[in-house]
Amino acid sequence: MSKIIRIIACSISCLTLVSCANLSTELRQNNSVKHQQLELNSRQLVAVLERFEEAQQAASDINEFSIREYHLPALSDSLIKRGKALVGTPYLYGGSNVNTGFDCSGFVGHVFKEELGIELPRTTAQLIQMDAPVIARSDLEPGDLILFNNQGRGRVSHVGIYMGNDQFIHSSSRRSGGVRIDKLSNRYWNASYLQAKRVLTEEQIIPAIESGQLLSRVSQ
Repeated sequence: MSKIIRIIACSISCLTLVSCANLSTELRQNNSVKHQQLELNSRQLVAVLERFEEAQQAASDINEFSIREYHLPALSDSLIKRGKALVGTPYLYGGSNVNTGFDCSGFVGHVFKEELGIELPRTTAQLIQMDAPVIARSDLEPGDLILFNNQGRGRVSHVGIYMGNDQFIHSSSRRSGGVRIDKLSNRYWNASYLQAKRVLTEEQIIPAIESGQLLSRVSQ
């Protein structure tokens, strides 16, 4: 073989090797790019799924909140209706039974438990200490608890349920006929007003709503 032919053959061989090397490098680069693209696509897919899940949860939260908010007025209406049905029930100190009579906190506790399934503290001292929002007098809504200092000793001694339109229902005393409706602006009760608390909050009614107890009661 002539020298020129050997040189040409060698050159072709070198070019072939270089081409193969370049092709191998290009394939590795392409595979790397594809792998990176797959990783990017995977991360984007995970991000999209996470946003979708968050959106679903947000929608669920909004819907749940709307359900709770929607039923609050109906709950206070049913609560007050239950209380009004007990007007005339005699006063009994320490009483919490419709058959024998109620004291003030016994009446309030009975109405909330029987109508809404909400357990309240038994005494006025416990009620004023309970973990519930304190409401300004100007912001009273039906269903709020009104606490009074009607014994002139600087501490809570009476409780009733606000009905709206300046009225509240309570088990007043043996002398005044037990369960009755009075005006908050009455001179005696106005002077005795101490504090108001809101029991009809989401924290209190969520368990009963989720169990279906409140909805079944309201629909009756």
